[in-house]
Amino acid sequence: MAKSKKKKEVVFLVCQETGDRNYTLLKKPGTPKLELSKYSRRLRKHTKHLEKKK
Repeated sequence: MAKSKKKKEVVFLVCQETGDRNYTLLKKPGTPKLELSKYSRRLRKHTKHLEKKK
């Protein structure tokens, strides 16, 4: 029998300061949550972004 493949899930990167969903990613399930420094268009600077699901 063939192995069942785990599908990638869609996650959003949400700005901590404004709450905007600025980026979307495809991620393997079971990996730790992301916390990245990304650019926020509203604030025009780099801020911390956390991973959130739908």
